[in-house]
Amino acid sequence: MKNQKQQRISQTTNHFDLLSEEIVFTILDLLGENQIDKKSFSLACKSFYVIESNHRKNLRPLRQEPLSGILTRYPNITHLDLSLCPRVTDSSLTTISNLCESTLRSIDLSRSGSFSGSGLLRLAVNCRNLVEIDVSNATNLKDAGAAALAEAKNLEKLWMGRCKLVTDMGVGCIAVGCKNLKLISLKWCLGVGDFGVGLIAVKCKEIRSLDLSYLPITDKCLPSILKLQHLEDLVLEGCFGIDDDSLAALKHGCKSLKALDMSSCQNISHLGLSSLASGTGGLKQLTLAYGSPVTLALADGLKKLSMLQSIKLDGCVVTCAGLKAIGNLCVSLKELSLSKCLGVTDEGLSSVVTKHRELSKLDITCCRKITDVSIAHITNSCTNLTSLRMESCTLVPREAFVLIGQRCPFLEELDLTDNEIDDEGFTHFIHSANLCIRAIVLVFILTCFVDAGLKSISRCPNLSVLKLGICLNITDEGLTHVGMGCPKLVELDLYRSVEITDSGVSAIACGCPNLEMVNIAYCKDITDSSLMSLSKCSRLNTFESRGCPLITSLGLAAIAVGCRQLSKLDIKKCHNVDDVGMLPLAHFSQNLRQINLSYSSVTDVGLLSLASISCLQSLTILHVKDLTPSGLAAALLACGGLTKVKLQASFKYLLPQPLFEYLEARGCVLQWRDKVFQAELDPKCWKLQPEDMVP
Repeated sequence: MKNQKQQRISQTTNHFDLLSEEIVFTILDLLGENQIDKKSFSLACKSFYVIESNHRKNLRPLRQEPLSGILTRYPNITHLDLSLCPRVTDSSLTTISNLCESTLRSIDLSRSGSFSGSGLLRLAVNCRNLVEIDVSNATNLKDAGAAALAEAKNLEKLWMGRCKLVTDMGVGCIAVGCKNLKLISLKWCLGVGDFGVGLIAVKCKEIRSLDLSYLPITDKCLPSILKLQHLEDLVLEGCFGIDDDSLAALKHGCKSLKALDMSSCQNISHLGLSSLASGTGGLKQLTLAYGSPVTLALADGLKKLSMLQSIKLDGCVVTCAGLKAIGNLCVSLKELSLSKCLGVTDEGLSSVVTKHRELSKLDITCCRKITDVSIAHITNSCTNLTSLRMESCTLVPREAFVLIGQRCPFLEELDLTDNEIDDEGFTHFIHSANLCIRAIVLVFILTCFVDAGLKSISRCPNLSVLKLGICLNITDEGLTHVGMGCPKLVELDLYRSVEITDSGVSAIACGCPNLEMVNIAYCKDITDSSLMSLSKCSRLNTFESRGCPLITSLGLAAIAVGCRQLSKLDIKKCHNVDDVGMLPLAHFSQNLRQINLSYSSVTDVGLLSLASISCLQSLTILHVKDLTPSGLAAALLACGGLTKVKLQASFKYLLPQPLFEYLEARGCVLQWRDKVFQAELDPKCWKLQPEDMVP
């Protein structure tokens, strides 16, 4: 009898009730950022609902209207991200300050509008534990708003990018009131000059990170900045008033500086960099993108930077002597970026990579003069590479790809977009054959090399990002190798790789179940079969299939059912997708935030069905011939979360003016496009280089 009684008690007891709240919190922590799993957990029972509410610390709502109810349910929120809310009013900030008075430590208002200094003042005064505030893009914020922020006495991090109406006076208030600041970004605050920046430097002694990009400052404020004993990260991008004479002040200090960005500072030469090197011996990261030419003199000016690990020279004119001098620096570089640099040759690049064998990240995007010689030196010397970006290196032959896979097994990111073989390397095999035979043999040889290259690349088991856009000769065979050898692949870009078919996509989907982003745009032979294969990749959140004419609503339905985390969808020019495909999206894709339906066959019914997706914020509808003004108006009214809509200009005069006023008041921006219907170009046109174009 006693055993039976214990058995009955055991059957009626919820064993989870025996777990302490701390143990359940630990379980929820292991779920990471997977909000779907956490929501399922909270719906299991009342006790789990309460526990999940108390556990949540971060919140990112889509609209301000339900804030009161949401914050009441989640009483322990420490980080509130309102960047997805198109409008946040002073009333909302008052609600937040009342309900999160003791818990809130961080708030992001970076894409929100409609608030003023009044709302910020309540927030700053009531929420005394606030240490981070982001008001970037608050273009209407004035000095009164900045003065309100100054009341957040414990503030440590403040972002004010593009607050163009704030002046030195407002920044001065912040400097006086927020003396614990460790990070401040004033990027594009065009009303702030030397005086305001100087006050920040004088009053806020704890500053670690300072972003002054595109401010109209001169050398007057630099001495104060360089006296900051803890300054580690300084951004002077686009500060055209800074020149060689300004950097002379660096000779006298700022030993703590570790990262310096002087991109687009056209008035800085090797003389200024020499001064820089004298006073910042601990510098680890230097960005000089779109600046002065990289000459021997400029590179020699960096010799004293013995701790340098990263150099970014994107968009600069580079000389061979300059690259060789960088190669001779007495440091061990970990990162080198030469994206879109003119003048990079095999000789110069080979010299650099041969000397800096510890490189882990290399960006040679659009270095159009390098060949397989550079690739041989890169792969032979830098075997620890984790990231290699070489988009549009069009003189590199496809056999060089084999070296990448053979010698760089630790690659995690590889960008081979728009790479093309040098056909002349094979002409000696077929020069005597007639034109037809030569073409057939050449295609065969190219295909073999492409697949051999991808087979070799598949030896990189840690590869998570692979970009093969505009690679016109890759085939399903090559993708099959990637699918078998790269199980950690998260992002795959096959944009305009027109030889790919369902077989290759199926192999990828089968071997890479953790895919989150796939781009198969303009792969003309892709059908619903590919989408059904990809529907098994449950983590897929970004899918682009524009210009795939064989895809229908059946394939889209499979994606909707299988990929519940889908947030971005582009089905532009998928002419066979109609309302039948919209209905599964409306039901299953509740995380969808952005969709492009241009040139599809969706009608009023399908568009209106998307109103059930509360997350939907961005909608593009161009050349949808079966859409009527009344249907469009109904959909725009019903989709309450929209913040941006792109429409054909012809609808502008067919929709009622009160509708525009209502949408604007709700925070939705309408963008009108007057584009004519565009016929599809031959894929080969995308391979033409500027020098091939006839004016």
